[in-house]
Amino acid sequence: MQLSHTRPVAAARFDDPNLMSTAGLVPVMALAQASGLLTLADQQLSVPTDKGANPGRKVASLVGGMVGGADSIADLAILRHGAMGTIFDRPYAPSTLGSFLREFTFGHVRQLDAVASRFLSNLAEKTPLVTGIDTGRVLVDIDDTIIEVHGHGKQGSGYGYSGVRGLNALIATVTTETAAPVILTQRLRRGACGSARGAARMVADALTTVDRLRSQARGAHVGCSSGDGASKPLIRCDSAFYGHPTIGAATRAGADVSVTVRLTSTIKRAIASIDADESAWTPIEYTDAVYDEGTDTWISRAEVAEIPFTAFASQRKAHQIPGRLVVRRIPDLRPPKDQGQGQGTLFDIWRFHAFFTTTDPDDLDTVAADKTHRQHAIVEQVHADLKNSALAHLPSNSFSANAAWLVCAVMAFNVTRAAGTLTADPKLTKATTGTLRRTIVSVPARIACSARRLTLHLPTDWPWETAWNNLFDSTFGRNQSIIT
Repeated sequence: MQLSHTRPVAAARFDDPNLMSTAGLVPVMALAQASGLLTLADQQLSVPTDKGANPGRKVASLVGGMVGGADSIADLAILRHGAMGTIFDRPYAPSTLGSFLREFTFGHVRQLDAVASRFLSNLAEKTPLVTGIDTGRVLVDIDDTIIEVHGHGKQGSGYGYSGVRGLNALIATVTTETAAPVILTQRLRRGACGSARGAARMVADALTTVDRLRSQARGAHVGCSSGDGASKPLIRCDSAFYGHPTIGAATRAGADVSVTVRLTSTIKRAIASIDADESAWTPIEYTDAVYDEGTDTWISRAEVAEIPFTAFASQRKAHQIPGRLVVRRIPDLRPPKDQGQGQGTLFDIWRFHAFFTTTDPDDLDTVAADKTHRQHAIVEQVHADLKNSALAHLPSNSFSANAAWLVCAVMAFNVTRAAGTLTADPKLTKATTGTLRRTIVSVPARIACSARRLTLHLPTDWPWETAWNNLFDSTFGRNQSIIT
């Protein structure tokens, strides 16, 4: 593609007050408003002084700016260009929103957590955001990540397991067989804290939210049990969370667990007892695997096996949790340091990866349990999505302000995901935030006023016109069939 020869560009002027660059914010923020974001923030937040006035509009401005692509306080100026002041009532200046965030304390962040939880429930009620949560398998993933910061002025920053200075963000997501992951709970912690710190509380909060979403999907009372034949939620996490506080919190709440274990001496003895029996190993679909239709099996060098196992057997009886130890072994292709060049080994050297699970073998056999556990990596994609959006930076020196920023980023993620489900486009239903922003949010538009009503004029031949119209019609009540 090259510039036109017949009509060359002669000038550029920023002089049109009727243009906006993010027309998709209109239906997205209409969805947020219909889901009670402003009302919930007004009811729950008690930020003091004049800087805490109108918390609903300020939280909505933060979320809207993040949906539009803001990843710092200065970027929130995207709300104050062209026709934005005509379409939205009094968009706040970045300095005002920054002052609002800096007034937050830990208690105010917890209030905002309550807003985010209730907002998620309302989104799930109005959109097919968590379809299948009341009937199919529910997967809850917990993981943390380090958000890199620079300078010593950031409160709570430190060097964590990644070796870079940052703050630690812990999130829990929920995924169903038909729905992409959405974020249930979130917590910002100091950079040098251990991964499992506070995870037990987060597990309890996440499962409470799951139970509420399930009850809501069935049209039952919020306080009812999550029974009715539905499978237990499955908590998945890595080895950093293998401990009784986290796993015990999950089992007490009625969930199953699937947790990677460290190769301690106890685990190595259990693996050795399996490794002695070659018939116990089953080939699985893995890298370079070939499916043999004649024998209906996989021909693969990766294999799995399991053994009954009691977690925390050395602790008191109340802490012991019976389950299964599932082990995957793959050939170790790394040459030994003392091996001569070109010299092969006489037998395979295996690398073992084990995880502990309490799932029923009749529900998830060894192969299925291993495949389900490996899909835990989906939570890392959510972390990457957040870091590619509002969490590219933590904009304030105040720890509480950054914690509030994380909660707003989570609400922006969830409402963007909910908007994607209303497009009725299979490619956008599970798309990343960046894709949704590029296709349905960052759409330029010109406004026209007639009979005191505004009309948005968008580009002709926009590739995602149908998806955008589906979202617009759904949020403004013109297509009630999509809203559940």
